[in-house]
Amino acid sequence: MRAEQLPIRSPDDVARVRQAVRSRAQAMGYSVVEQTKLVTAASELARNTLVYGLGGSVEMQELEDGFTQGLQLVFEDQGPGIDDLDQALTDGFTTGGGMGLGLSGSRRLMSEFDIQSTPGAGTRVAVVLWKRAGARR
Repeated sequence: MRAEQLPIRSPDDVARVRQAVRSRAQAMGYSVVEQTKLVTAASELARNTLVYGLGGSVEMQELEDGFTQGLQLVFEDQGPGIDDLDQALTDGFTTGGGMGLGLSGSRRLMSEFDIQSTPGAGTRVAVVLWKRAGARR
């Protein structure tokens, strides 16, 4: 159950997070579709961490309970936080002129999605994509 922490302080770091997530997912035997889900969510959440959270980090950790295997990604920043989580999780809501699908889209792609945010103190988003142990090794 190796854990790896990566900084998110520049656009290059966002690209490194995408590549690290793809490499870890491939090594764990995720299908191409599952890899795409993980990389898409990681890209959106890393970008949010950089742009709205003013930088932070992501921790990747392999999870296993004997029956299922998963990859957990935890994004954290010490930025301004989110005033209204319900609004931020609504499809189409954006404060940056994008499509407004980053948080809500990531939530749909993952098996588990948890967000905690305190205005003025930062945001923590934890996601997991589970798969059956032994599948596509």
